[in-house]
Amino acid sequence: MQPDPRRLIASSLEALSHATQGGRRVLAGGVSIGAAVGVLWASQNPHSAAGVVAALPAWTGSPDAAPAARSARHTAALLREHGIDSVIREMRASSPDWLADELEASWRDQWPALADALDEAGRFGAVTGDVLRSVSVPVGIAAAPDDPVHPWEAATQWHAQLARAHITPVTLIDAGRDPAMLGHGCLNSLRALGAL
Repeated sequence: MQPDPRRLIASSLEALSHATQGGRRVLAGGVSIGAAVGVLWASQNPHSAAGVVAALPAWTGSPDAAPAARSARHTAALLREHGIDSVIREMRASSPDWLADELEASWRDQWPALADALDEAGRFGAVTGDVLRSVSVPVGIAAAPDDPVHPWEAATQWHAQLARAHITPVTLIDAGRDPAMLGHGCLNSLRALGAL
């Protein structure tokens, strides 16, 4: 069950709940906004969540000043003005190849509702300190000390407020050599917590 970019957050939460049918417990999470959705879902479904994998947490609470949220809202405006092909060309000119490939695949998959999805992501403020403190399952975090869009400080804020969390640093240079490093970092964090 894939999230619907026209209702990104709600459909992502629904997809996680759908995955628990039959009594299965789910390891929730993702990258950036996916990490936030995973934490929110785990806070609301503690008996269905086995844990959370949180790669590149982007902010806590209000998104107004967060670099990732500002970038999402700016990209949404560019998409509406110039269309997806022009925006992808611009993104590719300023991004490492591995990241550009990931973003292009994701963006084309969500087009033509991509601008709506980015706007929704860029205004998402539901993961507050109270939500983080309510998460009882282990949270494996991978964060990049050299990422200005998903600041290391955002990951340390999450870590400080979550009951059971561990951060594994993964530089963007390392992720560029092997994009799976972010996922491995999250799993290494869960192992450090004794959750795997």
